[in-house]
Amino acid sequence: MDDDLPHNAPKPKRNLDPMSIDELEDYILEMEGEITRVRAEIDRKKAHLAKVDQLFGTTS
Repeated sequence: MDDDLPHNAPKPKRNLDPMSIDELEDYILEMEGEITRVRAEIDRKKAHLAKVDQLFGTTS
């Protein structure tokens, strides 16, 4: 669809003004969940790299 756009372009910030306190708190929970998911992926990739380094004796 948008294959010509850069994949690392910053996403537009969400407009917080119209959001209620409950919506803002829900938004924080959503973002914290995403942070947890990303950290788990980082840990998975680090473990994979460590296994590759151990197997091949390389340094990344």
